Amino acid sequence: MELFYSDEICGNSLILGEEEARHCIRVLRHAAGDEISAIDGKGRLYRCRIVSVSGKNAQAQIMGVTENWGGHPYTLEMAVCPTKNIDRYEWFVEKACEIGVDCIVPVSGDHSERRTVRTDRLRKILMSAAKQSLKGRVPDVSEITEVKDYIQASGSRDCLKLIAYCFEDGSCPRISVMKALENMAPECTSVCILIGPEGDFSEEEALMAIRHGFIPIHLGPSRLRTETAALCAVNAVYSHFLM
Repeated sequence: MELFYSDEICGNSLILGEEEARHCIRVLRHAAGDEISAIDGKGRLYRCRIVSVSGKNAQAQIMGVTENWGGHPYTLEMAVCPTKNIDRYEWFVEKACEIGVDCIVPVSGDHSERRTVRTDRLRKILMSAAKQSLKGRVPDVSEITEVKDYIQASGSRDCLKLIAYCFEDGSCPRISVMKALENMAPECTSVCILIGPEGDFSEEEALMAIRHGFIPIHLGPSRLRTETAALCAVNAVYSHFLM
């Protein structure tokens, strides 16, 4: 199934921008009269017919709309420290979108080796992954923020808040991510998960998170890379709600 993206929708008309129109018309050889499918990045799938190609854009008539197309029955925010090798982080972002995530928040911790990310590039990766995995919604990406600022801002949020770290704290032992999900209230469908950098969270960060309502979790006995741990957490939430 070929999918295109448009954020120019008015009434029963949809316009493909320059990049999407080029792929549709020049690469895939579509022409006026052809039926195509497009997403708006907000959860909707549009069934359209191309009516005209002018300049660098293509205009299509909307013939049908499907709401919450390819959606999932939960809300998941992943706050993950960018990896030193940014390719690994971009791989996580792509795969998390394919499985099911709603927001990715790059966070910078006390032990982080990378403190910058290109959110514009991450958004392009998410757009491509959403279309590839047949989803109408493209996950949000926030600008990078400090771990402690993120924890502070999350204090009053009404969701299941989890933090994964490697070291043991005798005063607040970790439980498995699956156990934490099983223990959540039946009516709760919103989850946010903190994943640290290669050097893990500092003890100060972990204790602050716990004070702000985060539940300490582990992802099994193996020592996982940051991007692997983050993807395991995404899959755990997916499995809990859908499998």
